[in-house]
Amino acid sequence: MSRTASKAPGDAHANRWKALVFIALAQLMVVLDATIVNIALPSAQQDLGISDGDRQWVVTAYALAFGGLLLFGGRVSDLWGRKRAFVIGLIGFAAASALGGAATTGAMMFGARALQGIFGALLAPAALSLLAVMFTDGKERAKAFGIYGAIAGGGSAVGFVLGGVLTEFLDWRWTFFVNIPFAIVAAAGAYFVVREPEGGRNRSPLDIPGVVLSTLGLVSLVYGFTRAESGGWGDSVTVALFVASGVLLLAFVLTEAKVKAPLLPLRVVTDRNRGGVYLSLGIAVIAMFGTFLFLTYYLQVVKGYSPIKSGFSFLPMVAGMMVGSTQIGTRLITRVPARFLMGSGFLVAAVGMFLLTRLEIGSSYTSTVLPALVLLGLGMGTTFTPAMSLPTLGIEPRDAGVASAMINTSQQVGGAIGTALLNTIAASATTSYVMDHIADTATKPQLVQLQGTVHGYTNAIWFAVGMLVIATLIVLTLVNAGSPGSESVEDEVAVPVIAH
Repeated sequence: MSRTASKAPGDAHANRWKALVFIALAQLMVVLDATIVNIALPSAQQDLGISDGDRQWVVTAYALAFGGLLLFGGRVSDLWGRKRAFVIGLIGFAAASALGGAATTGAMMFGARALQGIFGALLAPAALSLLAVMFTDGKERAKAFGIYGAIAGGGSAVGFVLGGVLTEFLDWRWTFFVNIPFAIVAAAGAYFVVREPEGGRNRSPLDIPGVVLSTLGLVSLVYGFTRAESGGWGDSVTVALFVASGVLLLAFVLTEAKVKAPLLPLRVVTDRNRGGVYLSLGIAVIAMFGTFLFLTYYLQVVKGYSPIKSGFSFLPMVAGMMVGSTQIGTRLITRVPARFLMGSGFLVAAVGMFLLTRLEIGSSYTSTVLPALVLLGLGMGTTFTPAMSLPTLGIEPRDAGVASAMINTSQQVGGAIGTALLNTIAASATTSYVMDHIADTATKPQLVQLQGTVHGYTNAIWFAVGMLVIATLIVLTLVNAGSPGSESVEDEVAVPVIAH
């Protein structure tokens, strides 16, 4: 086989950088949506008459559908073609957003959020796997994944800003409607610009038992952690959800080991490099998601910031992520082994997290919060570049969608765990503090409550520091690949493309 012939299927087309713009725009929309609605939730709850007990479903309905269907979405993109799945996902997401913005009841809102999650689960893995098959040159791949990683990491914080601005100056409904122009532009651009290399589809029949078991297992896991946050870890429903999740996911693994065309080929996750990235990234996200929530409440409740001011306070972290991904990560990914790049990124983030353990009621934003956010951004931004690139490096094209979906799955599950776990730790520490200072509550109850709240935050943040250290150890132990951007991956994927 000639060298030219072997390269042809994986040859990146001339419009690949234009395609990256539309793929990045779609990714930004999905990531923004995870946080932009949070800022608008109090206003939406009041308008739609949603009870305090049911308001969690605005967030939970999206998380369950998105987290539970990601593997299925990745497999569908391998079957239908990534471009087709990408465009369908965008159109569906826009329609679901329009429904959410026009909602007149709580049930209509919950349904719209679930639909957003369903189409997001189709869109997200398709976007990442398109990058994997279009950018095959090592240096170009590093730049593309650096940009993608910066958006994946920084978009959540931007969502706080945009959500605050739209809610305060327009209406909460615009936190949904804003997705529509994003989706239309990205879908139109992708339709005309994206050209997926031929021959990379996995046309094997869908593994229906795998779809059912994985979806139910992941939904049970995500909902279990969500339920633990409100009902407690000892709640009978919470325990039942965790038990069910364990049984279902074990059955899923056993099924995937036996069927001819598995939803998740075990070769994707048993590879030590991919497995190491999935596990370490999921653990790091546990730390990050909980901390985002604590800082939002600290700035608004303790420091008295407005939603807009609170949102803008996160921008230094976004800037740090952009620099970490597009400058540090992209420049070093061709020179430094992935485990050292990711490990050092996690450690820098851990130092930033450590600074937040010093928070007090009177702490200065400039001297305490600002440097912590910059370090968190730089560290995670540097990590995101190899973390997004390595799992799809040299992957068989038929597995690209599923390998990409697993990156999103690890983050989604990590985020659900982080929010529930760290909130529980913070709440317990706050209660203990208030009980220990019960004598002071008669004379200064508000002060004691605020002190207890901050004490709870810092206790949970110590746990987050430990999570980042564990993520570092996992990367250094499991990941042994070289620099993921040091060479072209065309030759690695050429043979599987032709063979299948």
